[in-house]
Amino acid sequence: MNKRIGVIVILLVLALAAVLVGIKIKNNIHANKIKAEIDSAVSLASGGSLLEAMDSYKGILQQDIDVNTAKSIYDKIGELNIKILFSPAKTQNNVIYKVQDNDSLDAIARKYNTTVALIKRANNLKSGLIRPGMDLKISTDKFSIIVDKSQNILTLKSGEEVVKVYNVSTGANNSTPVGTFKIINKIVDPPWYSNGKPIPSGDPKNVLGSRWMGLTLKSYGIHGTTDDSTIGTQVTQGCVRMHNNEVEELYDIIPVGTEVTIVD
Repeated sequence: MNKRIGVIVILLVLALAAVLVGIKIKNNIHANKIKAEIDSAVSLASGGSLLEAMDSYKGILQQDIDVNTAKSIYDKIGELNIKILFSPAKTQNNVIYKVQDNDSLDAIARKYNTTVALIKRANNLKSGLIRPGMDLKISTDKFSIIVDKSQNILTLKSGEEVVKVYNVSTGANNSTPVGTFKIINKIVDPPWYSNGKPIPSGDPKNVLGSRWMGLTLKSYGIHGTTDDSTIGTQVTQGCVRMHNNEVEELYDIIPVGTEVTIVD
């Protein structure tokens, strides 16, 4: 009897081992499949097939993937959303506008509540010169911003859809005010005032970096940095601080009047 039990135990162990090996092989096959699909999406994006790459990434998110892979895909989608905004690729959130006599980029931007910079980027314009009869891709996105102080992240949204998530710095000792505000001014290479004296952009003592987007709350805004190592921490005097390349990207996208909600 004991011998028979021993044989049964061995058989059960072998069966379990076979199952575990089968699961491992299946998982490896699935992981390789996901990697191949990600590589294909990256190749599509690199080749300029932006909308096709987006479809591929969204398809991957519908599959059984781990948390780290999902986070990586969301980051790639954010980068891709910006590339699509800055390209002639047509989406449901844009119109094709035919330039009329006496039109200007400023007038068109005001009409559609967008920015001149975004129109130029989306249409590969090297200057502000346009001519009657030109077709321009114009964004109709209604952008908004949410700043989460607990995670030090800024989320750019279009309607209810997330466009991109940025790492930021917020106020030391939780000093960044909470509430809903609006962007009221935008400045390229802003000066910084210390003890009433202006410090020009580019000076290491000017903490504002390359861009400033002021809020309806006086003296608070979203700006760049002279110290990238501080991004992701609560270290500012209350403003929202970003990497310069990212604040420049955001600056070109959002118009004055954009709603900014700051939460704990």
